Amino acid sequence: MSGEGGAGQGGADMGGAAGAGTSGQAGAGGACGLQVGQFPLEPSPHVEQCLPLKFGTNPPSSGNHYGVWAAFKTYDKPIPRGFWVHSMEHGAVVLLYNCPEGCAGEVAELQGMIDAFPADPLCTDPSWPQKRLILVEDPALDVKFAAAAWGATLRSSCLDEATKEALDAFMLNNYAKAPENFCNPGVDVAALVLPEKCGEEGYVPPMTP
Repeated sequence: MSGEGGAGQGGADMGGAAGAGTSGQAGAGGACGLQVGQFPLEPSPHVEQCLPLKFGTNPPSSGNHYGVWAAFKTYDKPIPRGFWVHSMEHGAVVLLYNCPEGCAGEVAELQGMIDAFPADPLCTDPSWPQKRLILVEDPALDVKFAAAAWGATLRSSCLDEATKEALDAFMLNNYAKAPENFCNPGVDVAALVLPEKCGEEGYVPPMTP
């Protein structure tokens, strides 16, 4: 794994077009406002852990990320984006939700989709997760449900049958499609002791001696 990650082609400013695909868009509209898009890859070097990061899409589809990647698992609390963007660079698909009023039923449905996904032939060690999939809450998300993979996103305001069908297709079409395609397990970020405001605006890096 190079220190530069997978620097992409392009890096166009898409800050005002979150969720609007620049190519290959499909499934837009419907009752949930479903949007599926592909995006030019942003430059994606490793940066200092916990630095606040900006991305051209929401959720991120590539970009700067931290030097360690999030373990492929379901997290019971949000983790800084810089960890799971690195997981995407290793071929992961990340399922995301932001439900301030709660959406336990829908989260259970997302977990069921993960459980039903085929095992990964590259995840050969039985002690590793058998699928490069992550489910995590993302308070920075501006829709209720989303998925992200290297160069692609899915966004939806609800989880109806059309969205679930599109999400199934998204997972299959974008899984293991990344520049560093291997299945090392990564780090359980939820178990780390991270500094206050890690990944957030206002984070202050520790003083170096």
